[in-house]
Amino acid sequence: MEARFGLGLSPREALSAHGAQRSTPQDWTQRMADPLPPGTLNAVEGLDHFLRRRASVIATRARGGRPGEGRDWLTPGEVAEQVLKARLDAAATTQAGFAERLVWFWNDHFTASAAIIFVAYFLPDREQAVIRPGLRGSFASLLKGAVLHPSMIFYLDQRRSLGPNSELGARFRGRLGLNENLAREILELHTLGADGGYTQEDVSEFALALTGWSMDVSPQAPTGQRLGFFPERQEPGPRRVLGRVYTQTGPDLALAILDDLAHHPATARNVTRRMVRHFVGHGLPGLEARLEATFLRTQGDLGAVTRALVEDVEAWGPPRKVRSPMEFLFATARLLGGLPAAVKPTSALTAMGQPFWSPSSPKGWPLEDEAWAAPDAIKTRLDWAKEVAAQVPPTLDPVALLDATYGSAASPETRRAVARAADRRQGLALLLLSPEFQRR
Repeated sequence: MEARFGLGLSPREALSAHGAQRSTPQDWTQRMADPLPPGTLNAVEGLDHFLRRRASVIATRARGGRPGEGRDWLTPGEVAEQVLKARLDAAATTQAGFAERLVWFWNDHFTASAAIIFVAYFLPDREQAVIRPGLRGSFASLLKGAVLHPSMIFYLDQRRSLGPNSELGARFRGRLGLNENLAREILELHTLGADGGYTQEDVSEFALALTGWSMDVSPQAPTGQRLGFFPERQEPGPRRVLGRVYTQTGPDLALAILDDLAHHPATARNVTRRMVRHFVGHGLPGLEARLEATFLRTQGDLGAVTRALVEDVEAWGPPRKVRSPMEFLFATARLLGGLPAAVKPTSALTAMGQPFWSPSSPKGWPLEDEAWAAPDAIKTRLDWAKEVAAQVPPTLDPVALLDATYGSAASPETRRAVARAADRRQGLALLLLSPEFQRR
């Protein structure tokens, strides 16, 4: 279970899996994701760090100093590094590997990338307050919480979107206007899918319905009134989306449309298709159809959908997917009981092509089975595996580790390669690069 749906096998868990106390799929789907550690920034604190950073940089430049001198704020990179370290520390020992993978999946499904640098200030709160509590709830609730969160508002420039005929529209005409980014990505990526049957008119109407959901980062904004819904920004009047007319006003307008999108048949197809391709692989139309049917029957009950996934026989075929760099680090942490202190995971992920929290577009990371199998990517993994192996105690026996973790599932070729290595550290590097470890 850990190898396919979790973060990777640990020797202790692999041994218990062969004993009388073997976990069932039902056990796995009931385990809740661990919370992020105390001190993780919430949305208000993230905004405070953003505002303090901006004020400090402006003041420092005005007096000719160096930005960051005597600072009392975290950089976006420091925020990301704190969460990455917490994730990897937890990965080494967690009993909720499937829940942690679901956290990773939903963060990617609702991509808000820290490649837009200040987004990182808001991502810990979205994960802690929206994603982690929502793993077994309704898709409608998760959708509304994720796409209207400050991280997404900032990432897709929804904070700059203004109804042309709104109270503020006349005042800022020619400087600010309607932004369709959020509406487009919700329809194309988060709900219906690119083949979901919506039109450009639907995008425009939905974008008008989303006006009002914003954030105010101006220096003069009142404290406590910077995040949420701003009536003076909302475009007045009813909106027509996918053939239905919505007459609600205020925040209820966008929420009503999101509810309907969450329950649309095209959303069931798109979301479950992505789930199958993330966890199992491509080319499984039967599994995709059965998961879609569960989504529709339960009206998007994510607990029921995830149970249906892990209980389906077709989900347990031979490994199809090459682990992504992040999954590679998770699996290594579990195999070794934690990464060596000298290893720098942020640099490693960047070198391997998957910088933490930073996909290059709203589409998130690729789902193709061989997306991470390019020759240059494998070479970078080899270099990192050697770096890790050089940091572990020389007494660590890779043959014993292979036996404890994979047992009879390890191929004769992998056994020979690890056993005939020049030394134990080279043997560990070969184990980390073996097909058994690289695929899930």
